Amino acid sequence: MAQAQAAPDPIAAYLQPLIDDHTIAGAVTLVADRSSILYVKGIGARDLASQAPMPANAMFWIASTSKPMTTTAFMMLVDEGKISLDDPVEKYLPEFKGQKVRARRDDPNHLVAADHPIRIREILSHTSGLPFKSAAQPGALDLLPLKDAVRSFAAEPLLFQPGTAYSYSNEGINTAARILEVVTGIPYERFMQERLFFPLGMKDTTFWPDSSQIARIATTYKLDEQAGKLVPVQIEQLTYPLDDRQHRFPMPAGGLFSTAADVAKFCQMILNGGTFNGRRYVSEKAIHEMTTRQNGTTNEDGYGLGWSVRDGSAGHGGAYKNAMNIDLNTGRILVFMVQQDGPWGTAKGDAIVSTLERLANEVKAAPASGAAAR
Repeated sequence: MAQAQAAPDPIAAYLQPLIDDHTIAGAVTLVADRSSILYVKGIGARDLASQAPMPANAMFWIASTSKPMTTTAFMMLVDEGKISLDDPVEKYLPEFKGQKVRARRDDPNHLVAADHPIRIREILSHTSGLPFKSAAQPGALDLLPLKDAVRSFAAEPLLFQPGTAYSYSNEGINTAARILEVVTGIPYERFMQERLFFPLGMKDTTFWPDSSQIARIATTYKLDEQAGKLVPVQIEQLTYPLDDRQHRFPMPAGGLFSTAADVAKFCQMILNGGTFNGRRYVSEKAIHEMTTRQNGTTNEDGYGLGWSVRDGSAGHGGAYKNAMNIDLNTGRILVFMVQQDGPWGTAKGDAIVSTLERLANEVKAAPASGAAAR
């Protein structure tokens, strides 16, 4: 009797040549629908020196993919009527009163009054005028308590009049997280754990990976352009050791570590209109606000509230090139986890995420008796 042939794997067939030509060292790709994980596989090496293979449960610094998670938690308070998206930030953080705006790029000292106080909707959509990061912050992003970091944001002038332009800003999302703390009286990181991560079963999503999780973190690689090869580097935006809770502080705009499976649970909750396994986390109205373009015509790229939006999809990428995408039309989720600092190893890297988005929509859905999301 002839042996059954294994089904073809177009995702692995696409990625393997990129491993072979050193575009990337390794990655984890996951495809899901509303209820099931349809595909998850690690490929290449978690660490090139030891040739440790990339496991499907490898940990990654997800960087700005943290932003939609922070914003989703924040929207719980909007749902509860504790905050309005059109409230001025200064209602909750008085240090933002009387903000000034840089009137001329060539003269940082030429300041004028803001036309209106920056609003919560603006800090979540990168249209507030807040810079990317404060000049008062140290080189790493995790060295200041959130309260101190946000106070330094308020002390600096805005880049432009609120609502008139788009400028991607870690400060905006971090400021929203500080408002969450003030309104609830709960530390931001605890709120995230109790209201989002723990109930969703995101057991590997954390600002402080423990020793067993650190052992699963994918090594970060950067292209050495002179040598034409990938070399290992530390995550320069963070401080080490990563499990140091005394000197490292949570960074809401980009500090989380996670796995593909954990990110998928979060995405499934969003795709299911704010519910997961029978529990409601946020309203459908909140999801509509987050995934609807909020930056008008101020920028070519669409941005909602904490989410990048385009062509019926919502998602976000991170500094080290990981990405998550929810196709709201087809009901497919793509999570691509990689740890690449700077340019890809070859020019082929720029097409990876868009190609995987296409391939994700071609993955066969599980039969009715298929495995539930885990």
